[in-house]
Amino acid sequence: MNLSQIELLRILQETQLNLSKAAEKMHVVQSAVSRQLQLFEEELGSPLFERSGKKLVALTPLGQRVMTEVASICQAKLNIQSIAADFLDSNQGTIHIATTHTQAKYFLPKPIQRFRLKYPGVRIYMVQASPEQLIHQLHVQKADIAICTEKVDADFDLVTMQCYEWHHSVVMPKGHPLCDGELSYERLAAYPILTYNFGFTGRSNIETAFNQSGCELDIILAAADTDVIKTYVRMGLGVGLIAGMAYDPVIDQDLVARDLSHLIPRSSTKIAYLKKNYLPLYSQHFIEELLLAAKDFEG
Repeated sequence: MNLSQIELLRILQETQLNLSKAAEKMHVVQSAVSRQLQLFEEELGSPLFERSGKKLVALTPLGQRVMTEVASICQAKLNIQSIAADFLDSNQGTIHIATTHTQAKYFLPKPIQRFRLKYPGVRIYMVQASPEQLIHQLHVQKADIAICTEKVDADFDLVTMQCYEWHHSVVMPKGHPLCDGELSYERLAAYPILTYNFGFTGRSNIETAFNQSGCELDIILAAADTDVIKTYVRMGLGVGLIAGMAYDPVIDQDLVARDLSHLIPRSSTKIAYLKKNYLPLYSQHFIEELLLAAKDFEG
């Protein structure tokens, strides 16, 4: 048994048991892959895969148990590589951040700028997607850190920490009836609503608050991007329920924003990473920068 055979099993699982794709990823011919698999199964004394002719179609019960151990071994290999790289030079490396549009545009610029001044040798790559996709990016090792509001608390394989709290606002063109007077669930529900897609930027808090009030929102447009919502508010399609941080008094001076913290519970943006992952020192320092920036952001 050797690490190449362990890696082969991982790649076979990644490629849905496709031998030719696995061979391509390992830069060897397919016959070499088949031979390594055969040697491994002979050593174990039992097949790991069910076959239809030469095609692998499923894992055997033994194969399923072995794959659990393979995942642990491959994770240990990644951690060893990260520890060694950290030991040699903790100021060089790459951070892959999985986050949403709102966090990327309104929260992350300042902490990233400060971090880059301290760690110019660290490259930063950003993946923007839905919260479910962000968590998946962590699990498939495509991201080191996720920063988002929804979903992360439900995954027990993650270390999560609160970053900062924020509130929603309603935005509308100047002169709109909601610009004046006390805001209530009933008044907001009387107008077409533009807000975030399910799973994005505290949408669950909006739904919960209005459901509990007994008022039903007429959501005519939902998007992942706050700028899209504001664009259609400007067109007069309705009023926007957005993250308060996403209103810029300079850029959005043609719109009026009003705080909704008395109607919609505050949302909490969190930082998450896999418990089993070794985080290099520069990644740990990046998280410290995020937490430092969060104090200013909330204040």
